Amino acid sequence: MFARLGRWCFRHHWETVIGWVVLLVGMTVVGQVVVGASFNGEFSIPASESSSGFEVLGEYFPGQGTGGQVGNIVFKAEQGVNDPEVVEAMSELFDEVDKIDGVSLTSPYTPFGASQINQSGDVAFAQLNLDADIDQTESAVIGGDIHDMLPSIDGVQIEVGGAALGEFEPPESELIGLAFAIVVLILSFGSVLAMGLPIGVALFGVGTGAGVIALVSNLTTMPDFAPTLGAMIGLGVGIDYALFIVTRYREGTRAGFSPEEATVRAMDTAGRAVAFAGVTVVVSLLGMLLIGLAFISGLGIGAAVVVTVTLAASLTLLPAMLGIARHRVEITRYRGLIAASFIAIALLGVGLGIRPLLIGAPLAILTLIAGFIPGVPFLGNEVPRREPKPVRETFSYRWAHLVQDHPVLALLAGGGLLLALAFPVLSLRLGFSDEGNFSEETTTRKAYDLLAEGFGPGFNGPFVVVAELGSPQDLAAMQGLQAALSADPGVAFVSPPFPNNIDDPTASEAALLQVIPTTSPQDAETSDLVEHLRDTVIPAAIEGSSATVHLTGAVPASIDFTSYLAQRIFVFFGVVLAVSFVLLMMVFRSLLVPLKAVVMNMLSIASAFGVAVMIFQWGWGSAIFGVEAAPIEPFVPMMLFAIVFGLSMDYEVFLLSRVKEEYDHSGDPVGSVADGLAATARVITAAAAIMVVVFGSFLFEDNRIIKLFGVGLAVAVLLDATLVRMLLVPATMRLLGAKNWWLPSWLDKILPSLNVEGPVDAHEHHPGDDDDDGTHGPADREPALV
Repeated sequence: MFARLGRWCFRHHWETVIGWVVLLVGMTVVGQVVVGASFNGEFSIPASESSSGFEVLGEYFPGQGTGGQVGNIVFKAEQGVNDPEVVEAMSELFDEVDKIDGVSLTSPYTPFGASQINQSGDVAFAQLNLDADIDQTESAVIGGDIHDMLPSIDGVQIEVGGAALGEFEPPESELIGLAFAIVVLILSFGSVLAMGLPIGVALFGVGTGAGVIALVSNLTTMPDFAPTLGAMIGLGVGIDYALFIVTRYREGTRAGFSPEEATVRAMDTAGRAVAFAGVTVVVSLLGMLLIGLAFISGLGIGAAVVVTVTLAASLTLLPAMLGIARHRVEITRYRGLIAASFIAIALLGVGLGIRPLLIGAPLAILTLIAGFIPGVPFLGNEVPRREPKPVRETFSYRWAHLVQDHPVLALLAGGGLLLALAFPVLSLRLGFSDEGNFSEETTTRKAYDLLAEGFGPGFNGPFVVVAELGSPQDLAAMQGLQAALSADPGVAFVSPPFPNNIDDPTASEAALLQVIPTTSPQDAETSDLVEHLRDTVIPAAIEGSSATVHLTGAVPASIDFTSYLAQRIFVFFGVVLAVSFVLLMMVFRSLLVPLKAVVMNMLSIASAFGVAVMIFQWGWGSAIFGVEAAPIEPFVPMMLFAIVFGLSMDYEVFLLSRVKEEYDHSGDPVGSVADGLAATARVITAAAAIMVVVFGSFLFEDNRIIKLFGVGLAVAVLLDATLVRMLLVPATMRLLGAKNWWLPSWLDKILPSLNVEGPVDAHEHHPGDDDDDGTHGPADREPALV
């Protein structure tokens, strides 16, 4: 299958490339222009007290429990918010905002909004409620429109608050990763075209995947950072997959095979491994559907879509590009090398926001033009190629033998360091960070700080206590509930009970109270307070009444969401681990190799979690990374696990399949490890370096969640490609020897075989045989384009 697909795409290269161009443009236009995206970060908790409370709010207090997003307009006036000039200007603003479709506003200058002015009278806010059908994309546009409406009043600071109304700028940090990828690939390959192929495939996959995500967002709940996460993963895996295949292609051409036959053999070996690794990533991500929450499923689906499209590009577009490039992959002119360097500089300038570096783009164009002008010195000359060292003269080969000479020491050193990095996981606290973690330059953060300054830190995360009343006497019980809540030391303020029937309170069927805690939404004390009020204070206060009381609101809902995920996260881990273990057994026909792979991957993932806890929860290096201490979002460990476990299979399959190939040929359990490690070291190191920078570059984004993903993925890949591959794998395989490849005979009989290295003749066929395109080896050389 892979050989036939590779051959067809190679021979029909222009048709394949044009097809992908049409697909890219079509998905971009249809997904992001014609249909448009419909992102929605709303999450719901099945069978929780919060969801029950929202249902009661929606039934008896329309507009309060719609499930729509909320925001506010916060303002601080040195002359006081009740100054006539301030009142007039702000009232005009509120009237204008209230006319926006899908937005309802409660002004602090109305009787119902009187509590929205602080006691000192210098800070106030207008509450904004958005209709439930307004998604994150639309709410961000509304926030921008409101920001443009803000008047300029002497002595008055006005900010638009609420994450839903926050500014959203498309990320540009991935361009830093691309710039670095250009440099690493040129240094690794010594060829501009060999560098351009993986990057081109990755960009096609990510670009097309972004259009598909936009379409899919109209069919399921998907947060607005899903495309950014998809781009992060797509760039990493796209470059990796293409890198593995191009490496095998170059091995073939250097061994004397024609470009077509080298492509076919690369697809039938590395292509198989790439397909297996890609499917593993997709399966891991789609495993998030097991959680049963639309928000989590949307993240998994979005990332899986990009990986699937990128995988398809690697298996079809790449062999087509090889059909166009052929032997030019091995040739680089100085004009191409210099132009590529200028492009990297320009990309770095865009990613870092350094405008002078943008000069790299026109310089690249001028260099290419000048390189084709006869008589221009050296630009058209071919860059001398470095001959690769024999495998057994490389540093990786010597390192593998050094580790195998001291396997116990290497195992203790590598395993001990991973365990030390993983130790902080024991203090992992899941929860949602609040708007106080936004960048200090954003209006969202400024509004948050103004509310905390004027009303106290807990005002940014109020609770709502809603009660269904069974009798008129229950309304009196609500007075006692207010007193009991007010007496709790963790509560700063409790509003009087508000009945749903204002005209005749005794006929009311429900009542609500607003509770302001003394601590901010993300504090551990706030989570403890919610549990305390639910378990102790509220039951004691309503004892003897027929009222049914629910404590709800955004903060209690996030706590219930976290609890729900925490109960199911280990089931998800178990399913992914079990499926991966079985798949690896099918590939390597071994019991211990898959077991070691699973254990080592878990160690590297746990270590990445530990580093994330140190930075994002403990606040270590907060000034460097631009984040403040906060709990770890409950869906992040699950997403990191799915992504990292899938990505680690790339290196695992690529390395171990090569080791297994060497072992099958030589029967030497020690030498095969060194040979396999040395043969794959260069490409895995290059792939890992690119991934680390691509992921790490997202630290330059303002979004805390994106930063968290970037750090977690970068650290996991770095540890997997260094400590695991360079220490733990050779050490454990040396200790186990031939037992690495042991599989009980009864299991061997019933276990299906999954071949990721292609048929045996793919490794034994000799160059010089007649190829289908009538060419014979490297003599089929064409002029270089760059």
